[in-house]
Amino acid sequence: MTTKELLYVDDALSHAQLLAAQFQNAADRLQDNALRTQVTQMAERHRQMYRQFYDLV
Repeated sequence: MTTKELLYVDDALSHAQLLAAQFQNAADRLQDNALRTQVTQMAERHRQMYRQFYDLV
């Protein structure tokens, strides 16, 4: 990979990690169980994306 491509992957890692943390934080504060489940699933999807981006490197 080129340096520029690695920077893109690093940026994607940072974004996926941030979004996973934000979704999990929001889910932890929700009282509606159905909504909490949906937001927790979104957090998990971003954790999966993080792992996929990480595997590229």
